[in-house]
Amino acid sequence: MDKAIVDFFSDRKEGWLKKNLKPSMSELEKLEKNAECEEVFSPRNWLPNAAKRAGQISISTHPCTFSHPSSRKNKNGYASSIIAKVERQADGFLRSGNVNVEADALGNAAALDVYKFLTVKLTDGQTLLEHLQQDTPQAKAVLEIKDPTREQEYLALKNGFMAMLESDAEAITSSKIKQVYFPIEKDMTNAQYHQLSILTPSGIVFDLRKRLDGIRFGDEIKASRECKRNNKKGVSFKEIYGLTTIGYGGTKPQNISVLNNSNGGKAHLFMSMPPSFKNRDIQFPTTDIFKQNIRYTSTACRSKFYLLDRLYKQDRNNAEVRARRDELYQDLVDYVLETVWQVRSVKDQYLASHSSLNMNQRIWLQVAEAPENDNWLDDLIENIALFIFHGYEKILSKKAVKLGAEELKQILKVVEKNKEILR
Repeated sequence: MDKAIVDFFSDRKEGWLKKNLKPSMSELEKLEKNAECEEVFSPRNWLPNAAKRAGQISISTHPCTFSHPSSRKNKNGYASSIIAKVERQADGFLRSGNVNVEADALGNAAALDVYKFLTVKLTDGQTLLEHLQQDTPQAKAVLEIKDPTREQEYLALKNGFMAMLESDAEAITSSKIKQVYFPIEKDMTNAQYHQLSILTPSGIVFDLRKRLDGIRFGDEIKASRECKRNNKKGVSFKEIYGLTTIGYGGTKPQNISVLNNSNGGKAHLFMSMPPSFKNRDIQFPTTDIFKQNIRYTSTACRSKFYLLDRLYKQDRNNAEVRARRDELYQDLVDYVLETVWQVRSVKDQYLASHSSLNMNQRIWLQVAEAPENDNWLDDLIENIALFIFHGYEKILSKKAVKLGAEELKQILKVVEKNKEILR
């Protein structure tokens, strides 16, 4: 017999003796209990009894009891056990068929030992249930059927165990299961509906818990956290925030399913909330960068324009004053450049179908390919100079000094010095 099956019976015997042996018993009574234990768990007695009880448990990939604990039985009988047989597809979805998880089971908690017996993995990695389905020599060895003349005995045991996979020919549902009635007729006056039962893929749910617990509480993770607390370099680990835990079955998780019982009725849920939107500090322009982003009303520009006004209104006109004036022009050009670089950083916001920016500005903001000549750049240099020229008049309004063509030429000269940087 396979070692895994031997270990299964050894564990059952140990549990039975622990429950039935009392310290006050005499040695003779203990020997009698040991003999009784060997008799109860001998394959010739235990296997037929287990085969009869197997029908009390139903294998299911989507147990209905997760929707409601009392949905298993109703006036129409037992709700049909669902075993999803879905082929794997490279469609990118986390769903049944695309993940390899173990099936669940539900039914009489007193028959859970039969389920555990059938789901024991033999040395080749397959479960006993899979071996029974294939009628392998290993399955017959476990059932102690070595003589071909005992084939009928083997079939009787196998059919008993296979009852765990059977479901009624007639599909039975429960009103306690969350259901959706989906219309399949265009004419709603005589509408027919397809009934969809929204069931929980418990295998996926608890495999997720297993993986999350490994990430959060694994031995390596604990060691890494300890290193971090001790300020040791070179350690890293993952943290998953916003998890919550949901409980199924209350104090009786065994009434929900086998997997639920083995996980103490607890499963983890990721946070499922709509994203919180934040106002963008920088928005990509849709019409004109000089109106939507480069504003002469900004604090940086306004202060420079007031300083220029002081210079314009001075009685002196010497080299020092003119140098200071050109410095202020350059400060305004720097503000324009900084704004353009910021806008370029969010150029992924650009949508050609929603933009009316002229081609020069599209090239400038790097959402269109630049031509070989620099005509587009010459136009932008002029736009920047006009921005400074008119910006001063807009900010100071009636108090502004009337600027002439010569001053505009001087502004253009300062802007042109930044031609290479403006690209």
